[in-house]
Amino acid sequence: MEGMLDSRLREVITRVGTYDWCVTEFVRVTNQRLPSRCFMRAAPELAHGAQTVAGTPVRVQLLGSDPACLAANAAFLATLKPAGIDLNFGCPAPQVNRHRGGAVLLNEPELLHTIAREVSAAIAGRVAFTAKMRLGVSDTAKALEAAQSLAEGGAQLLVVHARTKADGYRPPAYWEWVGRVAEVVQVPVVANGEIWTLQDYLRCRAQSGRSDVMLGRGALADPFLAQRIRDHLAGATARPPGGDWPRVVPLLLAYWQAVRRELEPRHAPGRLKQWLNLLQRHYLPAAVLFRQIRALADAGEIDGHLAALARAHALAQPV
Repeated sequence: MEGMLDSRLREVITRVGTYDWCVTEFVRVTNQRLPSRCFMRAAPELAHGAQTVAGTPVRVQLLGSDPACLAANAAFLATLKPAGIDLNFGCPAPQVNRHRGGAVLLNEPELLHTIAREVSAAIAGRVAFTAKMRLGVSDTAKALEAAQSLAEGGAQLLVVHARTKADGYRPPAYWEWVGRVAEVVQVPVVANGEIWTLQDYLRCRAQSGRSDVMLGRGALADPFLAQRIRDHLAGATARPPGGDWPRVVPLLLAYWQAVRRELEPRHAPGRLKQWLNLLQRHYLPAAVLFRQIRALADAGEIDGHLAALARAHALAQPV
């Protein structure tokens, strides 16, 4: 979720979703111990008890391949008291993988074990320690070994994105493999990937045997998805998302306010377009707004469209 699920969107999404915890965009670790400002940039919530305004704990994600350097950074990061430290072995981006980061390391289970062991020793139980992985690079041949390496190295929980690096984000997700991973490790396993609706969640749970899931793009496409899942589990009737657009609008306006306040005008439009592109999966008005601003690069012009949206819903203007 690099470049999308930043602190601004975390703040908005956690207002309406009952999440146990959330994870930052990854902090790349290469050959040095990073200064505190790098971690604060990724997780400004560290200055406020490592939680969003709504009270959702925030874990900081690290990405790298050097065990000693990751351990040194994790040890320092632990002093900043995040809600947890997460290691990224799930990113399929070619640029990241070319520099030995993310999912490409799943071909090296011994290295995964060393990284997990070094990081676990460095943080010495001071904060929660988790890892996210995919099912492999081009196939699932080493999926179980990779998961065992991380768990036996000290990761206390695994999030399994149920696709390989080569699969990217193309459906389907192979949720049954999450269950296979859970059978061979002694730590909790959380399912991830292709969960867009309550029905997807129910199918994922049936195929994986896991009731816990991590939501990514699905949570942005439907900001109320987590609550729909919880309502269903509590025996309540979950409404379909389409009728919730009036509840989405204030979130969209609040996000645009934050983006305009904190980013350069040239960077602001792209952030809004990314979110609208996902929202249009469930909300027709989001698709209309996306088409209206898609070709616009001027944040001032987009201000006008958002102000009109605010007036239509009798809300404060966004800027």
